Amino acid sequence: MTGSRIVALGHYQPAKVLTNADLATMVDTSDEWIRSRVGIETRHVAGPDEPVDELAAHAGAKALAAAGLTPDDIDLVLVATSTAIDRSPNMAARVAARLGMGSPAVMDLNVVCAGFTHALATADHTVRAGAATRALVIGADKMAGVTDWSDRTTCVLVGDGAGAAVVEAARTGDDGAVDPRAEGAIGPVLWGSVPEMGHAVRIEGTPPRFAQEGQSVYRWATTQLPPIARKVCERAGVTPEDLAAVVLHQANLRIIEPVAQKIGAVNAVIARDVVQSGNTSAASIPMALSKLVERGEIASGDPVLLFGFGGNLSYAGQVIRCP
Repeated sequence: MTGSRIVALGHYQPAKVLTNADLATMVDTSDEWIRSRVGIETRHVAGPDEPVDELAAHAGAKALAAAGLTPDDIDLVLVATSTAIDRSPNMAARVAARLGMGSPAVMDLNVVCAGFTHALATADHTVRAGAATRALVIGADKMAGVTDWSDRTTCVLVGDGAGAAVVEAARTGDDGAVDPRAEGAIGPVLWGSVPEMGHAVRIEGTPPRFAQEGQSVYRWATTQLPPIARKVCERAGVTPEDLAAVVLHQANLRIIEPVAQKIGAVNAVIARDVVQSGNTSAASIPMALSKLVERGEIASGDPVLLFGFGGNLSYAGQVIRCP
């Protein structure tokens, strides 16, 4: 039987940096107001000539290079995004074209902030089923393109970027199981949603604009998510105390820190990329994970909890082993 594992990661952010001081010249806000409410100091913002698929392709190319692979080695491209303006070609097809791939299957997933963890699970399941051998999984969003920059409740939150992972088939033992402690191993996903609260995070209208009910999202995340995240650990056969790192969706530092504390990951590095990058939606988890690995803050084989949540009031999480 076939299993799957993550073999490499990559990330990319646009060059332009927007500081809190910059925002204070655009709307009625201040550095102190932003830091105290969301913990963000800076964010990267893509320009009009930097579409989502370009961000995604840069991250994907870095992941491929880190894996020592060529574009033709990939037979499945999954792009998690909620900021694709065009319906077709989809972002995955555009990424494949930018990277000069052969004939991969190309699919987009729109699960907003939980998009990457959904896409990673989809790649894992597809490889395990034998329908693909190597997948390029990307979370990419250009939130700057769907933000009302005169609305201080939302414009202070967002940033742009992309993160990517290469997932490939892994050998299994005689019992058909992948060693759950092997480098890059992907644990079982736990996913779901709260459909009646789907209105709490929205990208709607013409032109589309990002809006959310911040207090509702905060209460839901800080009260409902910790027990779900502990169940993710249970499915993977680890305890929260075993975790070397926790990479939550980088929504808001005031959500990340209490949720991580309530999970009980007392020995873990907590990803806080939101401070420098803002909320990058589907890009936030793979970007934060890639940076932790790049900086050497976690080692190969370390257990890491990935947990996405947000738009649709959806969630998905799995424990992986650091590649």
